[in-house]
Amino acid sequence: MAHDPKQRREQLKEILTADPFLPDRRLARHFDVSVQTIRLDRLALGIPGQRTRTKQVAEKAYQRLRAMGQREVVGELIDLELGKAAISIMEITTDMAFERTGITRSHYIFAQADSLAICVIDADNVVTGIANLKFKRQARVGDKLIAKAQVIRQKGQKFVVLVETRAKGELVFRGKFLVFVLDERGSQE
Repeated sequence: MAHDPKQRREQLKEILTADPFLPDRRLARHFDVSVQTIRLDRLALGIPGQRTRTKQVAEKAYQRLRAMGQREVVGELIDLELGKAAISIMEITTDMAFERTGITRSHYIFAQADSLAICVIDADNVVTGIANLKFKRQARVGDKLIAKAQVIRQKGQKFVVLVETRAKGELVFRGKFLVFVLDERGSQE
């Protein structure tokens, strides 16, 4: 690894530009230095901490939203490329799970995926018409669900959006959503 501070800082800058969500402790392991060294390097480069970086990325994504308001997105939108792809994160809390088992209620997983499928479309009025869902494994309280949406097909004002949700790297949910762009009257264009 780069033992020269200048070289390490350049590499740190490149790594955090590519993945702003990396925590300091993982960066410290990568460079084989202390967490404090990483913090000092970030400070010298003017790079904020992980929470601030995540918030900045999310704010940029929310600014691009068209089909729904920021508060309507289920989960935290962290990336949005209208017409192509989107990513959101949702941490499962006790109120989202069955009390006795701690297993997440399926409608929360669906709601995250559905809102992501809608917000990825570059239009003002979008609704879900059909959804083909597969719940692959359980999610539990404390799990962080990372949902990734990708527009895989478009025909006129109809879009097929694939959403895959993972927890700890394992597939939890997979859904194909047929979403429609509506005109001002609420009809399909």
